Amino acid sequence: MYSLMAGAIFITVFGNLAMIISISYFQQLHTPTNFLILSMAVTDFLLGFTIMPYSMIRSVENCWYFGLTFCKIHYSFDLMLSITSIFHLCSVAIDRFYAICYPLQYATKMTIPVIRQLLVLCWSVPGAFAFGVVFSEAYADGIEGYDILVACSSSCPVMFNKLWGTTLFTAGFFTPGAVMVGIYGKIFAVSRKHAHAINNLPESQNNQMRKDKKAAKTLGIVMGVFLVCWFPCFVTILLDPFLNFSTPVVLFDALTWFGYFNSTCNPLIYGFFYPWFRRALKYILLGKVFSSHFHTTNLFIDKETE
Repeated sequence: MYSLMAGAIFITVFGNLAMIISISYFQQLHTPTNFLILSMAVTDFLLGFTIMPYSMIRSVENCWYFGLTFCKIHYSFDLMLSITSIFHLCSVAIDRFYAICYPLQYATKMTIPVIRQLLVLCWSVPGAFAFGVVFSEAYADGIEGYDILVACSSSCPVMFNKLWGTTLFTAGFFTPGAVMVGIYGKIFAVSRKHAHAINNLPESQNNQMRKDKKAAKTLGIVMGVFLVCWFPCFVTILLDPFLNFSTPVVLFDALTWFGYFNSTCNPLIYGFFYPWFRRALKYILLGKVFSSHFHTTNLFIDKETE
């Protein structure tokens, strides 16, 4: 168990760290879309570096050794980062929507100041929600015997009542997830229309449309993996209070780790679909990023639709 979880943590931390370094260092990658991906990689990195190691010890030892206060801090960050991820994916979906559906307006709509505002929203709202709900213990209002459970338990128990379980599922997962699915449905409908006309366009515009379409497809896969990984956990949070909290602890723990696995998958998806990320990773491993002039290196091959 320790070996498997440590392996997942290693890939999560260093895979997302490679993505952070790549986009931060290489000037060619400084685009609005990539800044959103950079922030999402920071989210996944923090989950792997600050949350998963403690969760690993709790899961394997079946005991929480770090005290009640740190339990609340740990769960607050855990909840915040999972909601932050889905907010980032919504922002990326909006970015791709304008790039594919309104390409002439994209440069004026998705500017760096707009991306900055989206990032502030993506981090501040989940943070305020997670820390506010957990530290106020509003999530436990009306749960019979919760105080006794906390006093006697050594497993860092956090259970959501019917109100907050429904609120978390609806506002933190279902609504943004439905928005993403709707946006990507529109994107792929427009992409099919573009496919019929793409051969009649000038070469430069043709390549740009192919590039945007591939980026939308890759980020659509990232979105799909996120929804698949976190859906069971969020549904359990929604249903558990209506089932008198009968979900086995081991099952809930397993579903949580299935959600964590999403952060492990993201750098692997980027590495598989983005040749520029593979080249950037190669340069990082070779130590070439320590050269002061290497940040202007071309990561794209001519005529390659990245």
